[in-house]
Amino acid sequence: MTISGMYMLNSKDYQQEKIHQALDMLYIDRKNQFRELSQVLLPENASNTMPTWKEFILNFSLDVESAFDTWSGRSELSVNSPQKALTILRQLGRDGASLNLLVHRLNMSYNLSKEFKSIYKRLK
Repeated sequence: MTISGMYMLNSKDYQQEKIHQALDMLYIDRKNQFRELSQVLLPENASNTMPTWKEFILNFSLDVESAFDTWSGRSELSVNSPQKALTILRQLGRDGASLNLLVHRLNMSYNLSKEFKSIYKRLK
């Protein structure tokens, strides 16, 4: 599987082989979260037609964590910060989500990112 076009995963911090290993391990425990986020972020039946749907969800989750660092003041604002924040909120708020559901989805994305990084770090 390729991760081309997924700018968060294509950084110099990650190796493709370890990404897939960590993603496979994460998916075993977090299958429901991946599915729930894919229903919101991807077209219907994307998990059947899009071979890199898990990587897409992971990339999005890494993006949410990066945005949260900006929102919480841990990193500097960039030129694209407002657009990025609005895009994330609009994507997760689709289908008339309540504020509670939006926060739930943000938490899921953030936690997937943190758990992925933890698993990735432990791999040799």
